[in-house]
Amino acid sequence: MKQIINPNTAHSLGILIVDDDFYGRRYLQRILSNYGECDIASNGQEAVDAYEHSLGEEFAYDLICLDLMMPIMDGHEALKRIRRIEDQKGIYGDDCVKVIITSALDDRRNMLNAYSAGCEGYVTKPIKKSKLVDVIKELGLID
Repeated sequence: MKQIINPNTAHSLGILIVDDDFYGRRYLQRILSNYGECDIASNGQEAVDAYEHSLGEEFAYDLICLDLMMPIMDGHEALKRIRRIEDQKGIYGDDCVKVIITSALDDRRNMLNAYSAGCEGYVTKPIKKSKLVDVIKELGLID
């Protein structure tokens, strides 16, 4: 069960930021570090590996912010693999990690593909802090 926190009193969310752009990762980390522990991945393969590894630890991710356009493995494929891992491990419903796509791609096709693959939110770049925080609140991860 996920714990809803007040960012002024606790840092308990496990967050994975996935973006191939250094400055994009750094910007998200500055915003999200107020709400929990942030790990970083620079491509989809690293994201899938980090997520799968976290499931074997005491610490599992509550939130993944996932870019779509990345080398090695793009965000669409990474999201599909993350959901496949959850399915194989019997992780369903509220126990699944929440995924917010953070991408410059704002066309309908990419958005529909992302939601079809199982993302819970979609925030287009340039990312506004207030918009990202609102989506995280809508997901019930923070107050």
